Order: sequence, then structure tokens, then C-alpha cells
Amino acid sequence: MAKPLVVVESPAKVRTIQKVLGGDYQVAATVGHIKDLPEREMGIDIEAGFTPRYTLIPGKQKVIQALKKAAADATDIFLAPDPDREGEAIAWHTAEVLQKKGRRFHRVLFHELTRDGILRAMREPRELDRSRYEAQQARRILDRLVGYEISPLLWRKVKGGLSAGRVQSVALRIICERERAIRSFVPQEYWSITAHLEGRQPPPFTAKLVRKDETKIELPDEAAARAAVEELGRLDFRVEKIHRKTVRKTPPPPFTTSKLQQEAIRRLRFTAKKTMLLAQQLYEGVDLGPGEPVGLITYMRTDSTRIAESAAAEAQRLVLERFGPAYALDKPRHYRNSKQAQDAHEAIRPTSVFHTPDAVAPHLSADQLALYQLIWQRFVASQMQEAVIDQVTVSIAAGPYGFTASGSAVRFPGYMALYRAAEDEENGEGNGAKEKGLPPELSEGEPLSLRGLEPKQHFTQPPPRFSEASLVKELEENGIGRPSTYAAILSTIRDKGYVEMQRGYFRPSELGLLVNDLLVANFPDILDVEFTARMEESLDRIEANEVNAIEVLNQFYRPFRRDLEEAARNMVSLKGVGVPSGLACPQCGKPLHIKIGKNGHFLACSGYPDCTYSSDYGRDDKGNIQPVQPLPAEATDKACPKCGQPMVAKRGPFGDFLACSAYPRCRHTESLANGAGKTIGVPCPQEGCTGEIVEKTSKRGKIFYACNRYPDCKFASWDKPLARACPACGSRYLVERITKRQGTQHLCPNPDCGFRERVE
Repeated sequence: MAKPLVVVESPAKVRTIQKVLGGDYQVAATVGHIKDLPEREMGIDIEAGFTPRYTLIPGKQKVIQALKKAAADATDIFLAPDPDREGEAIAWHTAEVLQKKGRRFHRVLFHELTRDGILRAMREPRELDRSRYEAQQARRILDRLVGYEISPLLWRKVKGGLSAGRVQSVALRIICERERAIRSFVPQEYWSITAHLEGRQPPPFTAKLVRKDETKIELPDEAAARAAVEELGRLDFRVEKIHRKTVRKTPPPPFTTSKLQQEAIRRLRFTAKKTMLLAQQLYEGVDLGPGEPVGLITYMRTDSTRIAESAAAEAQRLVLERFGPAYALDKPRHYRNSKQAQDAHEAIRPTSVFHTPDAVAPHLSADQLALYQLIWQRFVASQMQEAVIDQVTVSIAAGPYGFTASGSAVRFPGYMALYRAAEDEENGEGNGAKEKGLPPELSEGEPLSLRGLEPKQHFTQPPPRFSEASLVKELEENGIGRPSTYAAILSTIRDKGYVEMQRGYFRPSELGLLVNDLLVANFPDILDVEFTARMEESLDRIEANEVNAIEVLNQFYRPFRRDLEEAARNMVSLKGVGVPSGLACPQCGKPLHIKIGKNGHFLACSGYPDCTYSSDYGRDDKGNIQPVQPLPAEATDKACPKCGQPMVAKRGPFGDFLACSAYPRCRHTESLANGAGKTIGVPCPQEGCTGEIVEKTSKRGKIFYACNRYPDCKFASWDKPLARACPACGSRYLVERITKRQGTQHLCPNPDCGFRERVE
């Protein structure tokens, strides 16, 4: 009799599960999805109730053959892809592929890949969840409708290769609106006054001016600040009131997916994508010894803070052993979920707190260990006593003026002995993370000696640009997408060239701004934050079997179809007419329009073809368009490779280039932006090459380094080459790499060497 088959999603799980189940079962993997909508067509019959037409994913034939071979004549198939909507879809499609008369299918949910977790899940199989599958299918249909019907419009009106997405386009809108808020921001001047004071007991301390005549004081300029300083210098200072309180700070809950991404981005400088990849590895299983693969964390895609009683009890035991009874709880601490939480899985936690970071460190990479330690500490801290913090606020009077001095000190660290959230450390909020020393011992009515007054100028600040962490937080708080999709959303808007990362913050590219404006103008519902959030709620209701999927799709598609037909007629073409720039043509006075060509965006006269003026442009800090005037042609020593006539250097709308002087008879051109480049004084390290390294710019604006003899020499590097041999392995060159976290380093490019040195 054939053995029962357990089908998982990832090959990395196979060995972990097979080790636990032994020879009584076979275990095989689908390697992700095996079916999807077709690549080159819509694949949805809208008239037939949005019926999807799934096809086998190209390249999956061998996987399916292996699954059928493993199933053989097995009567029972245990479908165990990931315990979420995507996993449910994989389970359904696998059942369709392996369908056979008399064969039974069971859904198994592995929330943790430990011996107990695997055996428990196998003992408690359930039916395939049709509502969860339909929720995933509805999301896939919605995304396909938006992507396949709006994207071709962008290809016709803007440029090929662009895409729109139901969620990604909303994320882009959020970034663009923040950028415009920054550009329109007008700083306002204000002043503060700090008093340097001393009481009967040392040490001296400082206090901030906060009010005058019981009203919050405002000092708009230097004159007002100087007048206040002059008046204060003649007044006596005394302690008016002392307010003491003790606050108890509760530890943050164990991680949800989005909170893990935010914390890993802030504390570890990981991207959301890298965080999820590492978490997947920790979940799927790590060798803790010869033949001992074990999952170190529970399932990493969750929006719940719920934890198992057994896990909480285990954490209590560890806290008692490691920190003592003062830090341990009498009973487990539980946290309330947000209203949006589906609560399908536990929070992200260690499968066993006794797999301490120190114990598993020899078996993990540095990045795996860093993320595991974050998860382990956060979970254990959630089951520790609260921190106790003393806070003191001193109100100080000087005539009609009021000052405040405050400070805090940790009386008992509680959970903070193990963990403090990065956000609290950055903001100096909660958790007493940035305690300011307590003022000296003072008494009410006590006179104070004035040691000096310090006026200081300030300016109000614009809202900050989004980092990956703050954008994930914004998406989560607005109900846009789901935690499992955030990493893909951030990657997509970067890969499409809609946004750029500058010093760790998102900034929309010119292309991103132009595309966003077109989409917002033509698809106001699809690009609306609240509309998108309501759609996410509808998908959750489909999963909960509270609403019919067809009803949700119809409610979405009817207005969407109207917008689509209207956009097809009226959306402005950036390839053709362009959008007004607000500037006049310097040659004929007609309006200049922004257009997009195959090489990017530029300004062109709306009077074309009567006026052929065009120019590259940039924007100042306020977003105002500034034309870049073309330079006159300069003769070069290079001959045209097509006709032999001299080449001349020019600057056009898309940067510097070489053009044949015989134009229009010969139209040969060569880009200088991505061609000749800027020399850096380093000979090409390629053996036998006589060229030199030049700095170039990729199509997406990223600096790289390549040989100036390209295409004869194809040497290229993202890191800057140095004319210095590696002292460890003798490699012909080193490279320079600069990061925020590690500063400037010189490294060997040989992957087998590992030489690196920090440069001060």
C-alpha cells in the first residue's frame, strides 16, 4: 500500500517534516504556486461571473510529475502549504492536479515546524477552506483586472513597461502626496528660552519657558525673545509646584508581520523583503545538529498578537530562571488584537524560548541570528514585569512667566532589562527609553538662582519623507494591503522606477509623479485610500463567509469599467500632447508641455511642428520646473563610425551625447551619460586590458563603474574599484563600499577571500 503523501509549499520544509514523520509518510513540495492566471492575457471571463482560467505555471511540469509520482496510489493526501490565503490556493490547485477516484484530501496547517507542532497538526487535519480560497481568488482577480486594464493605457499614453496596481498605486500616491506637502511647506520661525538655574542643592539644572500669564507663550522672532530675556533678567525665580508620579510601562506585544518589518528596518537596517526572507528561513527549519532540522519561529505572516498558553508558560519559566522572581509574571499576559486582525495564526514567537540566541548562534548566519534575537527578546519581554519609572515635573515662576523642568529615572527596569523597541529609542517615548535625569531635590516655594538665559532660534519642519518602516506603518494604519504583501509593494514601486531611495527615504521620481497624477485624475476610486481599505475589509468578509465574492467583484467592476472607458477617451497622452508645465516657450511664447519619450521626460513647445523647441528640465526644492538649456555643439577628435565625419558633443533633453556633424545626412549619435563616463584614475583590473575605469550612470540613475573599452572589455562593478591589490589573496584590485551602518570600507571582490578593512 502506498504511503500517504504530505505536500508542502517550500522544499526547505521537506527535510524538517520528513525527519519528524519518519518513513510512514512521503513529503514533497510544490515549490510555490503551480497554477495561476495566464501571463499574456486577462484569463478572466467577466461575463461568466468573473470566472478565472487557471493554467499551469511555465516550468512547473517537472514539479507536477514529481508530485504525481510521489502520490502514486496513495489514498490520503495531506495538503500542507503555508497556513494563509496563498497557501490555501496552492492546496486547492494541488488537489485539482492530484485528483483521483477514491483519493481523500486533508488540509494540514503547520503553524510551527517543531516535532510537537508537526505531529499535532497531522493529528488535527481539516477540510479545505473554500471561503479562504475564494478570498484569495477574489484578490487575484481584482489585481488582474486593475493591472491588465490600466497598464495598457499607461503603455499607450506614457511609455511601455509601466504598470499600475490596485495596492501599489495607492502606496505611490501616499509617497507623492507627502512629497508635495514637503515642497509646499513654508518654514515658520520661532524662538525658545532656556533658563539655567540652581537651587539650594546641586547640581544646576535647566528649565524651558512655557507660558506667560497662564497662556502658552509664543516667541515669533528674535525681537520678542530678546524682550522676554531682558524682562526675565530682572525677575526672581522660585519653585511654584512639584509634581511627582510613578508610571508603569507595559512591554510591547509579540511581533505581528508589519511590526517585525518595521523593527527590523529601524534596528537592523534590513529591508522589508530581506526581513521576510530571513523569517521564512527561521520558520522552515534550521539544523541545530546533525540531522536535527527544527523551525525556530512560528509562522511569520500574521496580524495577530495572540500566543499559546503553553508558550507563555514556557516564557514564564525562562524569566524566572534567568532574571528571578521580581521579573516574572504570576499569570500569562495577553494582548488585545486590532479590529482588522484576522487572528488566523499566533503572533511571531520562538517555537521554544529555550532555543536562546546564544544556543542557536553557531547554526545561524549573522543576519538570521540578528532577526531571531529580535523575535526572541520581544516575545520573552512580553511575558516580563512592567517597567517602573519615576517622573518629576517642576513648575517654576518668574513674575508672570512660567518655566518647566522635568526628568525621569527607571526605578525598576522590568522587561526593559531585556528589550526596548527601536521606535521608542528614536522618539524618546514610552518605555522610558531616553530617561532625562531627575532635577535636584527641590521644595515648593524655594528661591532659585538664575545662572543665565539662553534664547535659541528654531524653524518649523516639514513632514518627513517615508522610510520603509514608516511607509509600512502608514499602509498598515490605513488598512492598505496586508502584512504579507508589504515587501512586494515596496519592491515593485522601486523596480518600476516610480520612486527612488535617498538616504533611506522614499522620494518619487519624475516618472512616478507624472504617472500618479494621471491615475489620480482618471481613477479616483482605485487611487483612494479609504476605498482600497474597504476593499481589503471586503476580502476579509469573503474569507469569513459573510459576503459573496461575486457580489464584491461586481460592486468593484461596474464603476471601474466606467472610469476605464472614460480614461481611454480622455487621459492625456504624455507621448503626444503632454501636460502643461506652466512655462512659456522662450522661442515663440506658446505654452511648454511635459512629455515623455523613449529616453525619459522633457519639455517641448506646444506649437510643434511650427516650433521645435525642447529642453531637459529639473525641479527645485519647491517642485518648480527649471529648464536645462542645451549647450552649443563642441567639436571632438572622434570620427563618426558610420561616415567618418567628425563627431560633436551636444547636450539634449536627455543629457550629453555625441552626434555626427554631417547631420541630417548622417544621424549617428552616442550617449555620453551612459557611454564615455567620468574617469576615476584607476586602470582596468581585467587581465590583459589597457583601458581605464570610468564612472557611469545606469538608466535608473544608479552610479556604477566600467571599463572605457566597452564592449571590447566588459568589466563592470557597482562598487568603486581601487588601484590596490588585495593583501590577503593577491586579487588585482579592491573596491570601496560606503554604508550608513559600517561607514567606508575597502573590500576584496573575491568571494572566497573575505578581506575587508574599515577606513576612517
